[in-house]
Amino acid sequence: MRADAERNRAKVIEAAMAAFATEGLAVSIAEIGRRAGVGTGTVSRHFPTKESLYAAIVLTKVEEIVSRARTLMTAEPPGEAFFSFFTYLVTQAATNRGLAQALNGGGFDVESAANRTEHDLEGVEQELLTQAQATGVIRPEVTRADVKALLVACVAAPDRSRLIEIVSAGLRNPS
Repeated sequence: MRADAERNRAKVIEAAMAAFATEGLAVSIAEIGRRAGVGTGTVSRHFPTKESLYAAIVLTKVEEIVSRARTLMTAEPPGEAFFSFFTYLVTQAATNRGLAQALNGGGFDVESAANRTEHDLEGVEQELLTQAQATGVIRPEVTRADVKALLVACVAAPDRSRLIEIVSAGLRNPS
């Protein structure tokens, strides 16, 4: 790819990340092009559909999220790593409207996009949960689907910090 085309692609991704974060998935391609300082044709050459543009952004975000999970797994004990990661995901989704909509099933399948990369989001989430359960910190009956539903609830809560505390207490193994 030519250097100017690569710069334009990077500008489009940066503008789209900001637009999706603040306005959600409904932002138009024309608006993204305007924010990037390029025409809609330039956006379409790099990303033929809005989904392909969002997929590029999600892949970047998934890489960041998986990296964070791996760092937590090596830096903290399993239970602390799980709860730190849970809080991190809630914070990420709460500050990124497009990510929150995607996590809630709102028009884009994050996990499907993530599965197209070497970054195993589902796997790292399951690994954090399994390790925390193996050390007795998390209740053994809790599933990844439970955690995902609770994550969505925390993102939607007006007082996220309070709900994260309540959810965390409920996930802890009482024994």
